Amino acid sequence: MEEIKYDVFVIGSGIAGQTAAEICAKEGLKVAIADNKAFGGTCAVRGCDPKKVMLQFAEITQKAKHLKDLGFTKLPKINWDDILKFKNNFTEAVPKSTEEDLADLDIDLYHQSPKFLSKNKISVEGKTVIADKFVIATGLMPRTLKFKGAEFLKTSDDFFNLKKLPKSVTFIGSGYIGMEFCFLLSTLGCKVTMIDRGPRILSQFEESLTVKIKQNLANNGVEFIFEADVLSVEKGRKKLKLNYKVGKEERSLKSHIIFNTSGRVPSLEALNLENAAIKADESGVLVNDYLQSSSAKHVFACGDVSSKSLPLTPLSGLQGYLVGHNILKAKSKKFKNPLVPSIVFTDPNLAMVGYLEEEAKKRYKNITIYEGDASNWYNAKKENAPFYAYKIIVNKRTDQIVGAHLLSSEANETINIFTTAINAKMTISEFKKMIFTYPSYASDLKSMFKED
Repeated sequence: MEEIKYDVFVIGSGIAGQTAAEICAKEGLKVAIADNKAFGGTCAVRGCDPKKVMLQFAEITQKAKHLKDLGFTKLPKINWDDILKFKNNFTEAVPKSTEEDLADLDIDLYHQSPKFLSKNKISVEGKTVIADKFVIATGLMPRTLKFKGAEFLKTSDDFFNLKKLPKSVTFIGSGYIGMEFCFLLSTLGCKVTMIDRGPRILSQFEESLTVKIKQNLANNGVEFIFEADVLSVEKGRKKLKLNYKVGKEERSLKSHIIFNTSGRVPSLEALNLENAAIKADESGVLVNDYLQSSSAKHVFACGDVSSKSLPLTPLSGLQGYLVGHNILKAKSKKFKNPLVPSIVFTDPNLAMVGYLEEEAKKRYKNITIYEGDASNWYNAKKENAPFYAYKIIVNKRTDQIVGAHLLSSEANETINIFTTAINAKMTISEFKKMIFTYPSYASDLKSMFKED
């Protein structure tokens, strides 16, 4: 079998892998990169970017619903084929342009997932490859569900290639991916059911705000089933039958498509990590503060598959940058988890940055919570939006903002103002001295610190 030698072999072509590969190649190292899917990574090809392109049609439709008979005489009609074509304008060119950019740096490309044979040796595309350093940047993959009929489930990858808008859909799992798709399809007229093992949606966000998301989706006709265990899925002539249990009672429901949105796990199964003594667990490849494997010092991991990461594209790019430089110069760049805002693109948007109330109570002796319903404020009333709310957490001793949670149509943008404020360790008085455009959702932020 042919043997090829590289200084660095990168596994995964998302933003983390690309960044590390490019840094090493620009410094003259011999680099290769492999991916068993289209080059470009999840976010650009089958994740965040195409999802947001498609979601805007639901957002516009939802706004029109709120304003019907107040200016809109009828709701806009959507064309699913045209939405897919528009989405494809953003995704179809990504793999080719990614490959061209990498090839221009003399980086060799492989279109298969490699398997470790030993510490420094892998097998890929029928070749044996030896490398001094390896970078694992394979990201996450849908969690495998193990019950009879699970093979009939679709995943988020399949969502972006639906040939037509389905009449009925069931989602298993109410995390942010499931909730965003749930919002999109229910707003565009699909009958949607959301089923979850837990007691509520979006468990990593403040419950006082998630209940409003649930109510808004229920207004779209979404049916929610909680504390349910899925038993099996049966394939019928036109529909799928999902059998589940709530308590001791067994029930069933039918829909045209069932999506597995139960979460994503590190994509590592195909690599045979044990052959290279690379340790990993449910959090990903176990790494130190330099994103270096804790058990194999010639291996690095970055992006979603790293044990020190979150599934967020900006963080993946940062980790890829650090790994590239740590390969060039050992332990030159230490990873410190930055303050990263999170967003759920439902309507309204649900955004958070910093601590949850429960976390803040454990960290600080005393906290102050500013919480309220702002649905009667001008910005919500002008949109006739039924929900607008907030929850801001402050360290009482220092008067500094340490957590912010927003529910509004513009929360995906206004949360960035609180991110800046927390990074700057701003106090309430300092924050309230800032001037924002008016009347905007940003101008509302200072009013959130009013005492009841």
